[in-house]
Amino acid sequence: MPRLDVAVLAALSLLPVAAIAQEAIDIGSRLELFVDDFLIEEMGGGAELELHHPRREEIAFRTDAPWEGNASTYQSVFFDDGVYRMYYRGGHYLHSGGAAEELGEHPWVLCYAESDDGIHWRRPELGIVEYDGSSANNIILDEAMVASIGGDPAHTAVFRDANPDCPEEERYKIIIVGSEPTGLYYLVSEDGMRFQIGSPEPIQTDGAFDSQNLAFWDPVREEYREYHRGFRDGVRDIMTATSPTISSFPEPRWLAYPGAPAQHLYTNHIQPYYRAPHIFVGFPARYTDRGWLDSLHDLPGREERLSRSEAAGRFGTAITDALFMSSRDGVTFHRWSEAFIRPGPRQRESWTYGDNYPFWGVLEAASPLEDAPNELSLYASEGYWVGTDTAFRRYSLRIDGFVSVAAPFAGGDIVTKPLVFDGGALAINAETSGAGGIQVELQTAGGEPIPGYSLDDCPEIVCDNLSHIVRWTGNAGDLRELSGQPVRVRFALRDADLYSMQFVPFAKPVR
Repeated sequence: MPRLDVAVLAALSLLPVAAIAQEAIDIGSRLELFVDDFLIEEMGGGAELELHHPRREEIAFRTDAPWEGNASTYQSVFFDDGVYRMYYRGGHYLHSGGAAEELGEHPWVLCYAESDDGIHWRRPELGIVEYDGSSANNIILDEAMVASIGGDPAHTAVFRDANPDCPEEERYKIIIVGSEPTGLYYLVSEDGMRFQIGSPEPIQTDGAFDSQNLAFWDPVREEYREYHRGFRDGVRDIMTATSPTISSFPEPRWLAYPGAPAQHLYTNHIQPYYRAPHIFVGFPARYTDRGWLDSLHDLPGREERLSRSEAAGRFGTAITDALFMSSRDGVTFHRWSEAFIRPGPRQRESWTYGDNYPFWGVLEAASPLEDAPNELSLYASEGYWVGTDTAFRRYSLRIDGFVSVAAPFAGGDIVTKPLVFDGGALAINAETSGAGGIQVELQTAGGEPIPGYSLDDCPEIVCDNLSHIVRWTGNAGDLRELSGQPVRVRFALRDADLYSMQFVPFAKPVR
């Protein structure tokens, strides 16, 4: 963004106070992420928005039970009353060569796993569905249980309904594709494992639905939102609709991605970010098929690719990876064209069509580092239809760490639009090098430094902290006198990343 010169800033300072207050963004005390330029008026020097990539961690789970297989995807994960829950489909494809044929084809089912830490997962023996003469398994749904709606256990999304008016016996819901008639339906449950049909009629009928389609309660706007797959001008894309109830949704509309190219998006995995639910984050799986590139022949598993190509050419040549996008209204998204999760350095089980599909859900979990704060755990698929199981890879990311305002050692800065806040101190989620740093200045709505809160009054901050309180010399960071007034915030960064900010209650520092 172009920097405003001194003359313009001076002119802005003469605007009527009432007009400035009316134009200011009221952020109250909510956490604000720098996932987009919504709050940013100016960006100068070397500062820019930078997409960050999660770190590959361990294989957290393998779908190697007899009722599972190599075609497990469309997973849902969430934290629920001390337990991490995971829902995933069990299914198997034989048309990938000899290795896949070692496990027999079987009906598609929906399975359940749980964890105490988001890393180590277990299959509880639920006794709900019989498989091969035994109900000692973790299957919660099969075709017979949803036959009346023509339901497909292979196309589901599971969530805990956050609507405070939701009856407890319907607290857990499954969004499922049905064919009687074609559309989206939902199932309900009191315990998240034993479900029954909640909608004998479809809640949405306009769409393709050949993917993971989902819905959830939006706690900020107090409405249900659903997202599903459709085809726009031959390109796989995402549609959405909202409703005060989950029982029926109106005609959907297409999502918008200003500045992003048309690309095939298989899933969407949109959700309110749990720390800032007014912001939606999404992790769509991107599908790219450029035919038999010469480099594909250099990857392991060439014979398996050729075998899959006999069923459909794209089964051998398409590659899937994951993107990141965010939105303030649930319809218009800032979608990064660069991959959030690349196929990566592993050659055999991450460069296949169906790999790198993110799960629906972001979990907060303890860091394995001794005294580090919690981190985000995300998951994605590997080894799709290669052998006899699918691997679930865990990824870790800094809390709020999707995108940052980043600046090199030479420096850079940003200035926000006029903001109105509620609080007495400013906390930032930021990290610097030992030689870098961050300074913060509060300005009038017209762009003039506020006495006592200028850059010169702010000793350079050196930190790696999820919630570092900004201090100014002489006032200990006490902002209570400015609460409710329109201000701008200037951040000057050197070899630093700024992820989020929040105005919080003032507490006198201990020094």
